[in-house]
Amino acid sequence: MIFIPAGHRSQLPTRSPNRNWFTPLTLASCVLAACSPVPPARQTLPQAVGSLRKPVVFPDTIADPLEPMNRGIWVVNRGILKGVMQPTSRVYRTVVPTEARRSINHFSRNITYPGRLINNVLQGRWQGAGDESVRFLTNTTVGVGGFFDVASKWNIPKSEADFSQTFFTWGWKPNGFVMLPFLGPSDDQNAAGSIVDRAASPWTYIDFPYAAGSPATTYNALSDRTEPTAQFIKAESDSYVGAKYIWTYASKDESPDWEITGPKDPSTLQTLGVALIQTKDRRFIEKGREMSVRLPSTGRKMKYNLWLQRGHAPLVIVSPGLGSHRVSNATLSLAEALYNDGFTVATIAGIFHPEFMENASTSALPAYPPNDCRDLLVLMTEIDRSLENRFPGRIGKKALVGFSMGGFQALHLAANEKSADPGLLRFDRYVSIDNPVDLHYGDRVIDNFCNAADAWPAATRQARANNAVHKATKLIGMPPEMLANPPFDATESKFLVGTSFRLTLRDTIFCSQSRHDMGVLTNPTSQWRREQVYREIYNFSYRDYFLEFALPYYQQRGIGTADFTRENNLRTYTRPLRSHKNTRVIVNSNDFLLSSSDVSWLKSTFGPSRVTVFPSGGHIGNLATPELQKQLLTYVSDLK
Repeated sequence: MIFIPAGHRSQLPTRSPNRNWFTPLTLASCVLAACSPVPPARQTLPQAVGSLRKPVVFPDTIADPLEPMNRGIWVVNRGILKGVMQPTSRVYRTVVPTEARRSINHFSRNITYPGRLINNVLQGRWQGAGDESVRFLTNTTVGVGGFFDVASKWNIPKSEADFSQTFFTWGWKPNGFVMLPFLGPSDDQNAAGSIVDRAASPWTYIDFPYAAGSPATTYNALSDRTEPTAQFIKAESDSYVGAKYIWTYASKDESPDWEITGPKDPSTLQTLGVALIQTKDRRFIEKGREMSVRLPSTGRKMKYNLWLQRGHAPLVIVSPGLGSHRVSNATLSLAEALYNDGFTVATIAGIFHPEFMENASTSALPAYPPNDCRDLLVLMTEIDRSLENRFPGRIGKKALVGFSMGGFQALHLAANEKSADPGLLRFDRYVSIDNPVDLHYGDRVIDNFCNAADAWPAATRQARANNAVHKATKLIGMPPEMLANPPFDATESKFLVGTSFRLTLRDTIFCSQSRHDMGVLTNPTSQWRREQVYREIYNFSYRDYFLEFALPYYQQRGIGTADFTRENNLRTYTRPLRSHKNTRVIVNSNDFLLSSSDVSWLKSTFGPSRVTVFPSGGHIGNLATPELQKQLLTYVSDLK
């Protein structure tokens, strides 16, 4: 899911959101003064003039009247994160042990007790005020000044409280999104609360040099969050909007409505599990390196991530799905399993991700498999050449592991291997995970999911859509054992899955039309003011993308509907895939992108020795399970 990036639980705010984002300790009051209250815009989107497209219900976000300025500040904050916080915090975490960093966090929370006491009292939470007082006395004495959290060991409850909560209790509801310099995502209410929190902090009244403890303890707390925050920013096509979505729902003080009013849909429920995928080693990404190659096809540099074994080892390139990124948690989970099993691993962005579109694609927009797969193969060829030259004698046999759309492309490349340009890379093994067979069939299913909200009464449709996202956001912070039976009915889970796919389509259309405007969109594709054009794009289905963007573009290049029909269905290549002995397939029988006949075709084409069909998992919902990863490693084990 795009609303809730997996693996970023430490970033998701609960009650005092400002503290959970990358923020050294300064507030910009001028930004607050500029933020006038504006009611959130409804996102039941109007039809474009002259269009037959059906308006879709899309989750609300907080109003963003300052979008151009907010985006500018976001760019600056990203630069500080990447240029200052990320490199220094890596050194800091190496030098300062985990237990020492944890003790500093305990001390920091303990010393800010007065603010929690005041706000518990202002909100009339007398039990909370008492609990926090007991915690303070316990940790200050027995916990040696607060460096040890003895109160938690003694089961003395916490009662978090700040001025943002107090303002909300008094009736001040957030009205406008604000991106604060250095602090990150906020809104008028929370930002004002943070200013008063700062005034209530004992650090404010401590003279130099002891006052340096405030930025020091803040830096300590942020040092463990820089990597997941940086990963989120890289992986998201538009991390600014991703942050705004997270802020809109994760910062809510009120709880969502958890009631389930209808039957459940196992396939889409299991698919939502992809949001919980994370690497076993939280620092796995730091074991690798970010590298780049210059592509002869575009003349641009394209980044990839590499985890290199110390000695000679096979190379596995992981190609993710649709708009997924090289550092998305799903991609990293497969990379970690392969690396830990002795493989050198490279990860790349999916072809529908703007990073690929802007740097590696020779077409204005992705859609036609032969073109997309050739661009993908050129990139992987240059990665292989670069590694062979840079690390002579250390790169062995090569395998391509693709999942979702990446899996479809892996099989398409395998089927056309003999006709590919002689200078391009050939793989010793192709492994496809959860690949669709017929892309047009998958498009129809996804478009139906995007319209799942039609099952709700019109009067409550928008509220139900917002509540589904609110529930999903709140679930991210809960332990895995509490998520065994997710609280979504079939309409909610289908709506969430469809909306996530529609967000990927939004980024694809925006990026493609920024590069090659075909005159379909009525709003300009401004990099700094995107809200209006995004609202227009949300009305486009995948079918619309094909009919109004892809087909006209490729028809001008001599490629018609019949060509798309042929190339978008792997059945076209039944014979070469059946005879290609180096292909392997892993799918789930309840994957909504596969029809029952698709599953039968996969079994008959690849046979029992080359295809594994799991009974459940939805679409890539079981990607990180031991069973699937064990089967993946079995399929590539003979390359060593």
